[in-house]
Amino acid sequence: MKLKVFVIFVFSLTLSSCQLGRFIFYNFADVKDHKKFAYRTILNDSVKFKFPEAINGRYPKILTGKDNREISFDAYLKDNSTLAFLIIKNDTLQYEKYFAGYNQESIVPSFSMAKSITSLLIGIAIDEHLIQSVDESITAYIPELKDKGFEKVSILHLLQMTSGIKFNESYVNPFGDAASFYYGTDLRKLIKKMRLKNEPGTQFEYVSGNTQLLGLVLERALKGKSVSAYLEEKLWQPLGMEYTATWSIDRKKNGLEKTFCCLNARARDFAKIGRLCLNQGSWNGKQIVSKEWILQSTKIDTTAGSVNYYQYQWWLPSDKGDFMAEGILGQFVYVNPTKNLIIVRLGKNEGKANWWNVFTGLAAAY
Repeated sequence: MKLKVFVIFVFSLTLSSCQLGRFIFYNFADVKDHKKFAYRTILNDSVKFKFPEAINGRYPKILTGKDNREISFDAYLKDNSTLAFLIIKNDTLQYEKYFAGYNQESIVPSFSMAKSITSLLIGIAIDEHLIQSVDESITAYIPELKDKGFEKVSILHLLQMTSGIKFNESYVNPFGDAASFYYGTDLRKLIKKMRLKNEPGTQFEYVSGNTQLLGLVLERALKGKSVSAYLEEKLWQPLGMEYTATWSIDRKKNGLEKTFCCLNARARDFAKIGRLCLNQGSWNGKQIVSKEWILQSTKIDTTAGSVNYYQYQWWLPSDKGDFMAEGILGQFVYVNPTKNLIIVRLGKNEGKANWWNVFTGLAAAY
């Protein structure tokens, strides 16, 4: 019996060191994943920005459902698996509430909200001429893809999710591309195996492989500096983040940031990303990323295979000028410039709520 237990234990250790083992052991993405993978630390500055808090915050106290059943706003959020919810109107916190034992110091993985932050870093790198333009072929930075037709793929195609890469966006299949990128331990090797299935610039398809390619482009453009270090220098410290953050990487030694996901931070600091974009890339009078980049990143564009609900790694929930970062399990940073409004929702899962409708409905009420 002891021998059997020992064999199972050794086998489980062997599995845990590989992609399949990670998938079997962890099974599916959850809000504790920041504890599971290797990471780089992103330090904050000693000077911290804090949103002023309204004395009597303005927010909906009661919601009315389709069946005319009334429910308190707090109860609605709690019933729909919310961990953190912030409403910031006119640069002031109107509502901040945490659930299920979470508080303002609790870390929640961004999941795909990291895509929007990666886009900001690409914009800053272009501002600094580390990357020449969105029209550059990605093979200028990833030459190992030259013999596979990727010379036709531009940075713009990656930003717009119109690259035409063959990528299975499945976290359920342990051998699917998304699961391989999430649980795998060598992203560079996986990238070298990528192939195209469609002509670039002809069709939108949301796949995480696009953003991971952006991450490698950025790393190569930085020439020795990690993506995490660039985030720390260009965003985390200038924006006065209240806490340090981490970015999950594929391996401890010479790891590459999972730029399609996995920036681990607190709700208040995610809200500051929203504030930066709300103010068109300006932070308290300093231009962090160009105004042109923010405007281009959040406008509706349906040319060259693009769609009217997605632009430069940001989701566009309506035609009212609002935009948002979104991650699996219901992570959101929603920005509405017309209403001077930022909403952050972090969750254990999405619950039964349609958060796109919730955010646009709240915005309309303001």
